[in-house]
Formats: sequence, C-alpha cells, structure tokens
Amino acid sequence: MIAARSPIQSFLSFFLNIHPHETYSVFYSTSSFFFVLSAYFVVLPLRDEGAISLGIGNIPGLFVGSLILTLIAAPLSTLIFSLPNLPKAKALVLIHRFFSASLVLFFILWALSSPANTFPTFKGFFSVSSTIKDEIKVETEPVSTNPSDWDKHGWFYISVRIGFFLWVALLNLITISSTWARVIDVMDNESGSRLFGFIGAGATLGQLFGSLFATAMAWVGPYLLLFAALLMELAAQTSKRINKDVSVPSEEMVSLRKTKVDDQDEINEPDSSDHKQSSSPITSTSNLDSTKPRFWALLDGFSLIWSSNYLLVVSLFLFLGAITSSFFYFQKVTVIASTVTTPTERRRLFAQINSFIAVFILAGQLTLTGRILTVAGVTVALCSAPFISFLNTITIAVWPTYFSVALSETIRKVVTYVVTRPGRELLFTVVSQDEKYKAKVCIDVLVQRFGDATAAGMYKLLYSNLNGKTTHISLYAMPISVLWIFTGFHLGRRQTQLAKSQNLSFS
Repeated sequence: MIAARSPIQSFLSFFLNIHPHETYSVFYSTSSFFFVLSAYFVVLPLRDEGAISLGIGNIPGLFVGSLILTLIAAPLSTLIFSLPNLPKAKALVLIHRFFSASLVLFFILWALSSPANTFPTFKGFFSVSSTIKDEIKVETEPVSTNPSDWDKHGWFYISVRIGFFLWVALLNLITISSTWARVIDVMDNESGSRLFGFIGAGATLGQLFGSLFATAMAWVGPYLLLFAALLMELAAQTSKRINKDVSVPSEEMVSLRKTKVDDQDEINEPDSSDHKQSSSPITSTSNLDSTKPRFWALLDGFSLIWSSNYLLVVSLFLFLGAITSSFFYFQKVTVIASTVTTPTERRRLFAQINSFIAVFILAGQLTLTGRILTVAGVTVALCSAPFISFLNTITIAVWPTYFSVALSETIRKVVTYVVTRPGRELLFTVVSQDEKYKAKVCIDVLVQRFGDATAAGMYKLLYSNLNGKTTHISLYAMPISVLWIFTGFHLGRRQTQLAKSQNLSFS
C-alpha cells in the first residue's frame, strides 16, 4: 500500500526527483538558504555604496582587511563545530543568530556615524528622514579614486563603513559555508546530484527577493539592516530543522546505491596517495573528536587540508575561482562608480543588477542543474565556470564597455551558480564528517579570502600601472582561467573515483 504524500513532497516533486525521507531536509535546507541570501543581498548594495563613498582606490585595501578578519573568524567557527556537547544543528543556529545581532549593532553605528550624527526617524517612511537628507546633500559630489580623499570624512564614519564592508563579507562566507556543511552532512553524493540544484535555487530565490526589496527600499538606507537581521533569525529557525531522516530503513539506501554500482562494469579504485595521513573518507566518517575541545582545535581545519591531496586541489580550485571573480567585481564597481554619482541610485543599480542575474540563475537551477549533474557529471560542472571566465576576458578585452561587462558578469554568475557551484559542493560529499565541518569552512572562507586579497593586490597594481584600462587588465586574468580549467578537470575525475569507491563500501 502506497503512503499518501505530504503537500510539501507533492510540491517538491514538480521540480525534482525526491524520495519521501528527503522531503523535510530539502525543504528546510532550501528555506534556510533563502533567508541567508535574502539578508545578504538586502545589505549588499548598502555595503558597496558605503565602500564607494570612501573612494574607489581604497576598495582593494578593504579586501585585504577582509582577509585579516577572516583569518581570525574562520578558526573560531571551526571551534564552534568542534565542541563535543554542542550538536552541529545548534552550532549553526548560534552562528546565524550571532550575525543577526551584529546587523542590529551596525544599524545603530551607521545611524550614529551619519553626517547629522542622529538616528533616522520613522518620519522617513512618510517624509524624507534626516539621514536620507544628508545623503541627498552629497549626491552631486563626484566619486573619488584617490585613496587619500577619504580624509574628508570623520574617523567614525570611515570606521563604520570599513567595519561594515568587512563584516558583510564575513557574514556571506561563514553563514553560507556553515549551512552547506550541514546540508552535505545529511546527504550523500547520489542525493546531492539530484537535490543540490533545487537547494541552490532557494539561495537564488533569496538573492532575487533581497535584491528586489533593496531596489524598492533603497531610500530607507540603514533601515535595511534591521530587516536583514530579521531574515537571519528566520534562517536560524529553519536551519535547526535540517536533519537526516533516520526513520527510513537503511536497506532502501543500500539498494539504491547497489543498483547504481551493478550497472558499472569496472570501477577505478582511488590510489592511497590522496590522503597523506588518513585512510579513505568512509572509514574516517565516524572518527569525530569527542574529547574536550582544545585551543589547537582552532587549527584542525588547516591540519585536515594539509593531510589530504584531494582537499589541497579543492583549495586551489576555489583560490583560482576567487581571483577571477574578484577581477570582474572590481571592473563592475569601477564602471558603476564612474557613471552613477548618487548614493541612492548606486544602491538601486547594484540591487537591479543582482535581481536581473538572480532571475536567470533561478530558472537554470530549477530546470537544468539536476540534469547536468546527473547526465554530464561533476567534471563538466567544474570546468564550466572557468571556461566562461576565459571567454569573458576575451570579450571585455575586445569590447570594453559597461554593457559587455554587465553581460559577461551575468553569464559568468549564471553558469557558476547553476552548474559549477552545485558541482563544487559535491566535492565534499566524499570526505569525512570532520572534513565537512572543519576543513570545508576553512577552504570556503579562508581560501576564498586569500583569492580575493590576491586579486585586490593585482588589480590595484594593474589599475595604476595601466591607467585604469579595462581592456589590458582583463588580459591578465586569461592564464588564471586556463589553470582553473585544468584544475577543475583533474578534480572532477578524482571526485568521481572517490564517489564510486564510496558506493562500493555501502553495497
């Protein structure tokens, strides 16, 4: 007798092939990503506009500062997941609530650091508030490219804008990486291939919602921070329900894996050199540290990465991706800063671009991601974004206009989030639980920031030496894209081998 399907499962079945025991983990994972990305994209235009107000020449330095802050914060997040008496689900809730409270604090600091040095009043919802009036007074001022020109602002104004830029970047990396670590922990390679696209669509829907909200409410300025804090609390509420359904008989999952294995004639066994000091990922899954956490637990993530050749290559892949991504970010910000002079319009334009990109990403994730990952495989997924980045560098070099930059940015992000990002998360389905929570957070956060800081230094040097010529700057990203393609190809084949070995262990 077939059990009746729940309304949630019936809804999800329209978009993906989902088993009954996966319904609630997928629903709450998708919801959690929706709220996290909504909060991030609500405040992102405010962050970028605040950075521009300090001068374009200072933005690369902000990326270096973000790296320094991340070097402190990433090990702390690893320590939270290492606490023996704190379940992983509760640790994730604490992280989300911590950032929710921090957004409320930044609302207060932003308001106090405004030119009038007063809080915005609720009159702003019916008439222009004092903070918004202050912005209008400076709307006609041109954006500076001289790093020393930020001296025209007070130290408190500068400190808050710098702190907010660094903090939002940290919020983005820590919360998203930690949530993915939890999702990957309750799923495996087979279910991830089917479901990660839809879960990623929840994040994209959050980007679309947050961007549209920021577009419509750009005039409220710092009030966006309070709404983002509420969204982070909702993310905390949903993330606590991301759990593995243990009610399903293990025989069901074994039979699913066994069927896939029986269809294969030969299995390429992985060589033992992938882990210098550890055995296969499966045998180390249950070897969690149950002892009292030590200070050195802060460095567990680094140790796990260093002891695994597989994780080192994953780190290189993310590092190269971060460099190319930051190159395109600097180009986009430079063009917008030179063409749009008002803070409100810059916030609105940033939000509109994010909304436009999110529409295409969402459509692709709902219709293409699962099919691409299951049919083409993880290797094609990993090589897609590097290949598009290589084409984008040629496009911008030949056609250096704002339209080509916007078009290239759209295509690059669509391919990244529809194909490559879900494939990237599959890389961690074949590693141990310790590596999922500790090493993954370090890779996602620290390696990403190292890449950003490297790109910032390169871009600043090239921008000054080449007199801001976007055409010539783009060409320097071409060899990085080529190396990124080869790294993705090698990594995809290695992940496929480890996944096959994992399926054999379960069968």
